[in-house]
Amino acid sequence: MSMPLRSYLFVPATRIDRISKAATSGAGAVIVDLEDAVAPQDKVMAREAFKKWLQTDDALPVYVRINGSDTSWYSDDCELCTAGRVLGVVVPKAEDPVQLSLLQQKLPGKALLPLIETAVGFHQVLSVAKAPGVERLLFGSIDFKKELGISGDGDALLYFRSHLVLISRLAGLQSPVDGVTTAIDNMSLVSEDALRASSLGFGGKLCIHPKQIAAVEKAFLPSAEELEWAKRVLHAAAQSQGAAVALDGQMIDKPVIERAQSVLARAAT
Repeated sequence: MSMPLRSYLFVPATRIDRISKAATSGAGAVIVDLEDAVAPQDKVMAREAFKKWLQTDDALPVYVRINGSDTSWYSDDCELCTAGRVLGVVVPKAEDPVQLSLLQQKLPGKALLPLIETAVGFHQVLSVAKAPGVERLLFGSIDFKKELGISGDGDALLYFRSHLVLISRLAGLQSPVDGVTTAIDNMSLVSEDALRASSLGFGGKLCIHPKQIAAVEKAFLPSAEELEWAKRVLHAAAQSQGAAVALDGQMIDKPVIERAQSVLARAAT
């Protein structure tokens, strides 16, 4: 099984010229945004321009953030996503597992990435996570904070982030993806946010600018210290040939070995 993608870069559907550049930015995946990044009066124009691009030889595999099911643009957005170059669909304000099931029927074989960004979506997140076609959960932290009146981003969202990690495991999904950091010229903050998400069990982060990619990718890779530890653990385990063995005063058992194997697997992607 391939390792989860570490970074997803949003590109406005009004800037089709940026998609190819985004694909060479080092991002794990590109999300073409038909929703928040496009003004209402530009929705149809942006979708048609993107549709034409998908039919060109230059088209690359991308994800698409569609407009909500309660909008007049939803049906045409869904139709657009039947295109072969569309890998999956980012579902905004995901709340209803029935709606996700219907979307999966419209788009068989496409990955669904529900954005958890409302109180209702968070309350029903286990049902959302178990809907057919769901690949992993995305945390829409900006809209979520706005709806709940939360002003902080660290401890203020700790419970919500940890819950998404737990739910993802219970539903058998890939590790969740953290929300965006709005700063595009403060890489220290981007790195800090990404490292926090990684430490909580997230597997990736949404990005809004190519500048953010390197810091995000690095944050979700094992550190040099972690790699050295993992190699030493596996070496000690191999030398013991199944017998009980200690390393640095700590017993090496199956969970420790599996963690070390996971660290090396993350580094290999």
